[in-house]
Amino acid sequence: MKISMISLCVVAGLVFGTAAFAQETETSVESEYMSSMDDLIITELANADERENKEVALQYLRDAAENGSVSPDMMMALEHLAGEGINTQSRMKGRVMNNFPDIRREACIILGQVGTEEAAVTLNKIVKTDNEPMVLSAAIHSLAEIGYNNNDEVSNAIAFYSNKFESMNPSSSLALEVVNAYEKLSGNIKDTKPVINSLQRIATDYHFVKPVRDRAQEVLNKMRSSSGGDKKKK
Repeated sequence: MKISMISLCVVAGLVFGTAAFAQETETSVESEYMSSMDDLIITELANADERENKEVALQYLRDAAENGSVSPDMMMALEHLAGEGINTQSRMKGRVMNNFPDIRREACIILGQVGTEEAAVTLNKIVKTDNEPMVLSAAIHSLAEIGYNNNDEVSNAIAFYSNKFESMNPSSSLALEVVNAYEKLSGNIKDTKPVINSLQRIATDYHFVKPVRDRAQEVLNKMRSSSGGDKKKK
């Protein structure tokens, strides 16, 4: 009788275990299917011509970034939206039909929420290619939040392209984001010379409002003090 009871328990355990495994497998497959469907929907919405569809894609992507569940396909969609109208253009009779700066701006903000090195690389590309202050401000802000600056790649790009736009289209809001980015990246900058030169220009450029110039001077003083301290230590 004891043997029969043991056998019965083993069989029951196998049955329940198999059922649980089957349920877990089914749940996993269903979850993977739903994730694939989300990727497909977001990709289609991001690539659609209609602006409204892109806004819906951004909402999906914003939720995914907040939940920490951004997939490789979603990253591709974000990169597309962040550069659309600049890196990829749809023209009709010579006119760019897909130039939506506010869509690019929102994509840059979401990339900052993603916070990965891949996101930073995409944002750095935007700094080098876009020409809208609102988009550049968002890209620079997000880069500063991420903090990635391998071999001064980000700080040098910001310094070079901010100088370009200071000459062509000075914007106090963009200049402020540049200054704040320098401060946040300062602990991860090897060669501070391009950044210090940039801060000097902003601090003395009367195209910018006084609070921005003062802020640039404040960060400039901090960086000079820090550089001087480092030299003394050496």
